[in-house]
Amino acid sequence: MFRFAGLGYAVLLTVINRADYARLGWAWVVIAVMTAWTVATTMAYARPERRTRLLLGTDLVVTAGLLLSTAALQYPSAMARGVMPVTGIWVAGPVLAWAVRYGRRAGAVTALILSGCDFLLRSEAITVVLNGVVLLLLAGVVVGHLARLAAEVETERQHAVEVEAARDIHDSVLQVLAMVQRRGAEAGGAAAELGRLAGQQEAALRSLVGGGAAASPSGEVDLRTLVLPIQSDQVTVSAPAQSVRLEKEAAMELTAAIRAALDNVRRHCGERARAWVLIEDEPGLVTVTVRDDGPGIAEGRLAEAAAAGRLGVSHSICGRLRDLGGGATIRSVPGEGTEVELYLPRGPVARDPGPVARDPGPVARGPAPG
Repeated sequence: MFRFAGLGYAVLLTVINRADYARLGWAWVVIAVMTAWTVATTMAYARPERRTRLLLGTDLVVTAGLLLSTAALQYPSAMARGVMPVTGIWVAGPVLAWAVRYGRRAGAVTALILSGCDFLLRSEAITVVLNGVVLLLLAGVVVGHLARLAAEVETERQHAVEVEAARDIHDSVLQVLAMVQRRGAEAGGAAAELGRLAGQQEAALRSLVGGGAAASPSGEVDLRTLVLPIQSDQVTVSAPAQSVRLEKEAAMELTAAIRAALDNVRRHCGERARAWVLIEDEPGLVTVTVRDDGPGIAEGRLAEAAAAGRLGVSHSICGRLRDLGGGATIRSVPGEGTEVELYLPRGPVARDPGPVARDPGPVARGPAPG
């Protein structure tokens, strides 16, 4: 639209300033070339895949050439008096094109190139040239900024639409899972077990819908978004209201250790055993406590498991945290369940750290059961 408007203005100026042209016939030839190029670029820029650097560069070269042709068309005195070039404001077309495609910096550079061409023509009318420079720079910078801002807003809007569509799908699935859970409980027997499983999946899906583990620019994630999906009918997760920020790798390893502890509960206490996960965010330290209502660990069993080489969970829990500079403490009383405390210092992930000083409480650190 700007190119066509600029073309019309150039035609009007040529008619008004025809007495300033030494070669008026050739001026109309330049106007004809401008018209053809306006139509060609309008068609070319209509397809996003055609908006390449080659096309944009050609646009800039053609426009600069038509602008410089004014030196062969107008009387030198006319250019010295600041008469507009044959192209008029049409020269801003490439500035806007580069700004829209590549942002305000590209628009500013293109504006300076065309301003240099204008200076070659009318160096004697420095005030007029400076006005043109300022206007072209403003056009390139402002339009480039607005174009980039509009693209970001459109991207955010599209993301919001996709998230809303996903939530609609999730809501439909959640309704079906809730219905299966309710009908299964009413029917009893094998259907009740199916309903219980559906309830677990519903709780996990609700946690997933509530947030994601997207990393921030600093590479940190909110630990809550990784742990909350673990919640189910048998597992209750309690977390602070505010985000619990950890380095992404550390958060993933800590979550894996929590899952390993819960798998150990199911393996040794049965599918119906209940477990509670508590996340505590202390200055410089994140602590996660996993507690169950199982039969507990018999005295000496941990030492026996270590002596027998049954260190699978010990590696899954203690080993993961030890590599990150943290550790685990296991407390258990026969008949009163087991409590696994996982602690991880906040900060960059450190490999092969020294021992972390921490009071283990009444029960020393050691491998988890299993």
